[in-house]
Amino acid sequence: MNRSRSSSAWLHEHVTDTYVQRARADGYRSRASYKLAEMDDRDHLIRPGEVVVDLGATPGGWSQVAAKRMQGKGRIIAVDLLEMEPLRGVTFVQGDFREQQVLEVLEKLLLGEKVGLVLSDMSPNLSGISVSDQARGTYLAELALEFACSWLKPNGAFLVKVFQGCGFTDFLVEMRKTFKVVSIRKPDASRDRSPEVYLLGRTLKG
Repeated sequence: MNRSRSSSAWLHEHVTDTYVQRARADGYRSRASYKLAEMDDRDHLIRPGEVVVDLGATPGGWSQVAAKRMQGKGRIIAVDLLEMEPLRGVTFVQGDFREQQVLEVLEKLLLGEKVGLVLSDMSPNLSGISVSDQARGTYLAELALEFACSWLKPNGAFLVKVFQGCGFTDFLVEMRKTFKVVSIRKPDASRDRSPEVYLLGRTLKG
């Protein structure tokens, strides 16, 4: 069966993508690694000795960046519905973060220790129905925010992927109610046509 024009165009774009090529050369599992690296260079989020939780981690690009920059000091716990190849210095939990039992496994691994950084690059399986996809993406962001509220240190940071569209403004309002400082980031490695942006919350209120 011949490839459709759209799938062939996507494949060509992916293969020729600068960040895909860089990821291969640098040994990263995903072009998304450069999104986190750029935001960390700007905002200094990853600190050796801290506990980092990486939600939506597979294939492991963000956990790779965190592990490299933490230099073996601290802990990284990664969670994803899909399997992830092991990474040195990273404890992986496979399961659906929407399920209570997966959350309980994660919380048990924390051993009561508060978290310095919560990362969420979670994204729903896209159906092509924009209203539905947007709602499911927002729900994942809300779950990540709820976790951050419960487990972050008072001066911790929360970085979450969201999609601009219905529900974005309401979620931004919730972020601003939760954190003293909220910033919007669109790293260079995020494709221009993508509606994704990242919200960074720092220092919990209350």
